[in-house]
Amino acid sequence: MTQQITFYDTTLRDGEQTIGVNFSIEDKVAIAMALEAYGVSAIEAGFPAASQKDFDAVVKIAQTITQAKVVGLARLVRSDIDQAIQATRMAKCPAIHLFIATSPVHRDYKLHMTPDEIIAAITKEVTYARQLVPDVIFSPEDATRTELPFLASAVQAAIAAGATMINIPDTVGYDTPEEYGAVFDYLQAHVAGYERVGWSTHTHNDLGMATANALMGVAHGANEIQGTINGIGERAGNVDVIEAAAALYVRQRAFERQTPIQLPQSKAISDLVAHATHMPVARNKPIVGCNAFAHESGIHQDGYLKHPATYEILKPEMVGAKASLPLGKLSGSHAVMQKLTALGFPVTREMMATIFPTFKQLAEVTDIVSDQQIQAMMQEIFQKEMVGKS
Repeated sequence: MTQQITFYDTTLRDGEQTIGVNFSIEDKVAIAMALEAYGVSAIEAGFPAASQKDFDAVVKIAQTITQAKVVGLARLVRSDIDQAIQATRMAKCPAIHLFIATSPVHRDYKLHMTPDEIIAAITKEVTYARQLVPDVIFSPEDATRTELPFLASAVQAAIAAGATMINIPDTVGYDTPEEYGAVFDYLQAHVAGYERVGWSTHTHNDLGMATANALMGVAHGANEIQGTINGIGERAGNVDVIEAAAALYVRQRAFERQTPIQLPQSKAISDLVAHATHMPVARNKPIVGCNAFAHESGIHQDGYLKHPATYEILKPEMVGAKASLPLGKLSGSHAVMQKLTALGFPVTREMMATIFPTFKQLAEVTDIVSDQQIQAMMQEIFQKEMVGKS
């Protein structure tokens, strides 16, 4: 492995921008502690200038976390910066994340600023923050819809002013993976001092490409991924930290990267965030959905029972999950026989010739055949056999 990919989690900031999500301070502290144990290297604890509650939550997290960086978000506005610095000052590893939009649509319609004015603001406020905080992350918001020459100029100004990490946000989930990777290639070729700072991805899922884009960023030089647990966030959400970490683990040979993420804790931290947000995880969600390691098709069940690797690229216990073989109308006799044995029915293959057609009749009229239904079916079969012998 040639390089480690770290994870910067923004569940408590970007994730809280999910419609209907409003973490309590207690929720935020519990999630922050779980994130640190999970192995994330930086926790964006909130936007201290947004409200007193956000400020207080960042302070509490800063007092609690002992290993990960605790980050406060701020616009390039002096009052924002001062509040972020104040909120994180008790952290063992404080950091500040500064951002300003750089794309034409944001410059013209939101900021009403010229490119020169934006460069001047970057230089002034990043310089100010760097004098007070050792770690300064800079994001050119909507980077992927920014003209590449101007994007390079904005990033260059931030590095010259003392930024230690440059984050490239695909703020509206616009780029394809190829386009996103090309942004990193362009910046590496056109930004002096590229190698002196860290580079992170920040990808949104509006077109369903957040994970692919984040991984493409890694393939093109990024050494950190910003994301959220369960992929929560504004609109369609962010790249899911769990999915990206699992992909890097499974495809180690392709990416030649390690991560400090403790994958066996994935299901537990997913459940924690799902509970705090009142947002159940989709059944078919990768890695942590209840169907992620479930096999109902008879062909799949037979292959799995012969060797799990036939249909599993990741062992469920590696992410704190469990495999399951739910029985339904597509299930085969191998899986049904395995279930009967597990339930204490010592059946043979010869007996299955009688049992399996009965199971198929039952499965045709229900979604998933439960253990109780299996037991009732067997009792009925035994009773018929006893009547037939009498």
